Amino acid sequence: MIRPCTDIDFNAVLEIINDAAQAYQGHIPADRWQEPYMSREYLRHELASGVVFWGYEDGGTLLGVMGIQDVQDVTLIRHAYVRTASRGKGIGGKLLAHLKALAARPMLVGTWAAATWAIGFYEKHGFRLVTWEEKERLLRKYWNIPERQTETSVVLADRRAELLIHSR
Repeated sequence: MIRPCTDIDFNAVLEIINDAAQAYQGHIPADRWQEPYMSREYLRHELASGVVFWGYEDGGTLLGVMGIQDVQDVTLIRHAYVRTASRGKGIGGKLLAHLKALAARPMLVGTWAAATWAIGFYEKHGFRLVTWEEKERLLRKYWNIPERQTETSVVLADRRAELLIHSR
């Protein structure tokens, strides 16, 4: 079952993010890794800035989460994670399909350039990498992230966002 996450889910969302983010260790730049990957304070900050999490629940347990955030004229996919033990079962794809169906705006997603598995996941679900120049512009326009993260990230766009980008 896919459902919106509530305040009651805060600890489970944080646990899923930090469990799944272990996949980044040793892949993303060492200066961008921290333990835990996401702090309680940062998750609170993300929620306060408008990130809305949706969760995939099975048997009363959240197995995956994915956030969306409307920023200006687009919807961003934010913090998409599936518990390590539950990967490979289609949970991420189901969450993404659900969020794509909800979004009325063009969709963008940013991820680490070194996270080739994440890039492949989004490409499999219809997103396309934007050019380096577009990535630089989009990350600065729609995200509030450190410069070092901008340098080491990529942006993928859905079809509607590609049309928006190319119409400018």
